[in-house]
Amino acid sequence: MKKGILTVLLSAFVGGLTAFAVVKTTDNSQSQTVQISPDGSSYRTVNLAQDNWPDFTYAAESAVDAVVYVKVTSTQAARQTPNSILDFFFGYPDGGQQRERVGSGSGVIIREDGYIVTNNHVIDGATKIQVTLNNNQTYDATLVGTDPATDVALLKIDASGLPIIPFGDSSKLRLGEWVIAIGSPYDLRSTITAGIVSAKGRSMPNYTGEFKIESFIQTDAAVNPGNSGGALVDKAGNLVGINTAIISQTGSYAGYSFAVPSNIVKKIVYDLMDFGSVKRALLGITMQPVDDKIAKEMKLSSVNGVYIVEVSEKGAADKAGIKKGDVLIAIDSLKVTDGASVQEIVSRFSPGDKAQLTVIRDGKEKVFEVTFQGTERENGAVADDGSVAFYGASIRTAPKETLKKYGLKQGVEIVELGPGKMRESGASEGFIILYVNDKPVKSPEEIIEIAKASKRAVFIEGVTASGRTGYFAFGI
Repeated sequence: MKKGILTVLLSAFVGGLTAFAVVKTTDNSQSQTVQISPDGSSYRTVNLAQDNWPDFTYAAESAVDAVVYVKVTSTQAARQTPNSILDFFFGYPDGGQQRERVGSGSGVIIREDGYIVTNNHVIDGATKIQVTLNNNQTYDATLVGTDPATDVALLKIDASGLPIIPFGDSSKLRLGEWVIAIGSPYDLRSTITAGIVSAKGRSMPNYTGEFKIESFIQTDAAVNPGNSGGALVDKAGNLVGINTAIISQTGSYAGYSFAVPSNIVKKIVYDLMDFGSVKRALLGITMQPVDDKIAKEMKLSSVNGVYIVEVSEKGAADKAGIKKGDVLIAIDSLKVTDGASVQEIVSRFSPGDKAQLTVIRDGKEKVFEVTFQGTERENGAVADDGSVAFYGASIRTAPKETLKKYGLKQGVEIVELGPGKMRESGASEGFIILYVNDKPVKSPEEIIEIAKASKRAVFIEGVTASGRTGYFAFGI
C-alpha cells in the first residue's frame, strides 16, 4: 500500500517537473514541429513565445502623444467626391463654390523641436494650418515643404521638448505582422486601431498622369476620413508608415488602408529640412514586370525582377553598363520583385549615391556599380536647346515675337517645369518673368545672379501665358 502511494507521489512529482520544464522552454522561445499523419498529409504545431502575442499597450501609450490633429483652412473651391475607387480622404466635399473651407487630418511629430510630417493632400491649398497636440495645446504651423509624388508634407511649429515617434525600418515589416494606426478619424482625436500587414509594395491606379512614387504598405487597420497623415506603428512603438489612403466605394473604411513606408518618408522629410525640396535619385530605365513568357525566353528560374525595356542615354544605368534586355533582380542586395519595389529602393538614395545593381544577362548574374543622377539640373546648366536650369525649371530669354505679343520690351520665358521649387511655388510654363526681387530682368543669367545674392527668398513678378499679371515666390 505504502509502495503504491510512493509510486503515485513520485509520478506526480516527475510530471510536475516535466510540465514546468515544458512551460519554461516554450514560454520564451518559438518552436515548430511538423508531423506527418497516416494518410500522408502534414500539419504543423507551433509554440509561440509570449512576446509574439499581440499586446499594443506599450506601442499605443508611447506613440499616441506624438500624433497630432491638423486643422486646415483654405479658400479654394471645394473638391468634388472623386469618381475613382481611390479615396484620398480629406475633409468633406461641400460643393464647388469659392468659400472658406475647413478640413482636418493628422500628423506625426518626428523631432522634439516641432517638425511634423503629414500628407500633402491634407494641407494642399491651405491658407492657414493649425496643429493641436494630444494635451490640447494648439499652435500655428508653417509649411516647410511638400512632395506630391509621395504625398508627403512637412510642417513646423514653434515648440520644443515635444514627444516623438522614432522612425522604424519599414523594409523589415513582415506579412501578417501586427501594426496600429493612430489618428483623428471624423474628429475623434487620438483614435487607435489595430490590424496586420496585409501586403507590401502596393501601387494605385494613376488617373491624373502625374509622376508618383508608390509602394504602399497595405493593412486592415481601420482608418477613415481624418486619419490621413497619422501614424502606422509597429509593436515596438516605431513609426513604420504614414497613413494615406483607403480603397472604398462609400468614402469610409471598407477593409483596406494604405500607408507610405517610413523609409520613403524619412528620406523625403530630411531632404525638405536640409534643402527645401526633394533631391530625388534617378536610375534612368524603363521597365516592365517579368512574366512567364519573358522568364521562359530568358531561361529564368522565377518571375521575380523587372525586365529593362529601355535605358536612357547618358543616364545613371547607361553609364553603369546596364543594357536593354537585362533583368534587374537586386539593388544593393535588396531583392527586386516588381516596379514598385524598384521605386521604393531607389527613393532611399540621393543624387550622387552609389549602389550595386545585380542583373541577369545571357543567363548569368552580373553586378554593376551605379551612381544615381538627380532630377534637377544644377542652376545655370545650359541644355542643348539653349535653355538654362533654374530650380527645376528651364528658362530662356523671351523671343521677340513673344514679347511683341504681350507688348513687352524684355523678359525671360519659362519653357519647361520639372520637379523643384519653381513648380511648387506656382510657376507655369509660358510665364514671362519681368522682375525678380523688384529688379527688372532680361536674361536667365541675371535671374541666377539675383537669386544667388538673395539671403532669404526669391520673389518673381511677370505675365502668365494668358496675358495676366502673376506673382509667386519661394524660400532659398
